[in-house]
Amino acid sequence: MRDRIDRLLATAGAEDFLGARFDAGLAWVHFPEGLGGLGAPRELQQVVDRELAHTPQPNIGRQAIGLGMAAPTILAFGTPEQQKRFLRPLYTGEEIWCQLFSEPGAGSDLATLATRAVRDGDEWIVDGQKVWTSGAHHARWAILVARTDPDVPKHRGLTYFACDMHAPGVEVRPLRQITGEAEFNEVFLTGVRLGDDLRLGEIGDGWRVAQTTLMNERVAIGGTPGRQGGGMIGIVSDTWRAQPALRTPELHQRLLKLWVEAEVTRLSAVRLREQLAAGQPGPEGSGMKLSFAKLNQELTGLDLELRRDLGYDDWSFRRSDEVDMLGRGPGYRYLRAKGNSIEGGTSEILRNIIAERVLGLPSEPRADKDVPWKDLPR
Repeated sequence: MRDRIDRLLATAGAEDFLGARFDAGLAWVHFPEGLGGLGAPRELQQVVDRELAHTPQPNIGRQAIGLGMAAPTILAFGTPEQQKRFLRPLYTGEEIWCQLFSEPGAGSDLATLATRAVRDGDEWIVDGQKVWTSGAHHARWAILVARTDPDVPKHRGLTYFACDMHAPGVEVRPLRQITGEAEFNEVFLTGVRLGDDLRLGEIGDGWRVAQTTLMNERVAIGGTPGRQGGGMIGIVSDTWRAQPALRTPELHQRLLKLWVEAEVTRLSAVRLREQLAAGQPGPEGSGMKLSFAKLNQELTGLDLELRRDLGYDDWSFRRSDEVDMLGRGPGYRYLRAKGNSIEGGTSEILRNIIAERVLGLPSEPRADKDVPWKDLPR
């Protein structure tokens, strides 16, 4: 491993460093050889990342969906041809990915989605609307779940595709947020033709494929460990130290409580990463994402309370390239954090997942479980 890293550093130029890193098997060391990895134990990735921390890195803002969701799904369910085609440009950032899952009538209950994909020879014709699509205005490709069989129960009639965002019939419209920006979009699909070679997994098995994506998404959002005292808790602590006149015992207690919660969350993220070394993420990632959302909202609220100033006066509409929670002002952080309990799975749905799959509690009654999708009230 050391020789491989040294050879990469000695021979790769800055312009194509990420491509050279992928070819050297140091993008994701646990991936197979030829696909950005070496088939090595996953925990060695931390060693590689530490040694290459000073080199060009993927743009996490723009590439988050590709790196955190599309790549592990393509590895798990893609054909060898799909893996060869998509993984390298996904890692280097040459091709940006977005996620076409949620719909106006299918958010928390994703399995009720209505976007249809109808087989036409070796192609599928896709019609429908998706919403809350981060980065669709930059994306070259999308991970898409569509309904291919309306005559079976909602979870069994779905199929998973890679969708060409440049295909005729794809229309992207911005959605303005409370911050004034438009990270998100609504995407209209009208007669979009996708080859069957863009299907991931079997026909009708889209729900199982999507679970791989969603579990990885929650780990990507809430399961990345930082340093002790870093991130939002560090920012709030600095604000506390800089505002001695505003300190009260009640605020002090809140800060101490949040410090403890931040440290517990950080250590839980470390443990989750260690568990990932043994296999695919499970429902534990839902707990991390739930904790992250709650903690981030409480911290940004306390930070604003200590500062006594929203500090945000640019409400003009603009496209946003990425979410920069730590590099922006306190008003932006406070407003943007409101979305943390919605994006990547609402906190209410995540609590259900934890209750049923982690704690083993009885599931909620579901009257529509065995009803064909076409017969469901909408």
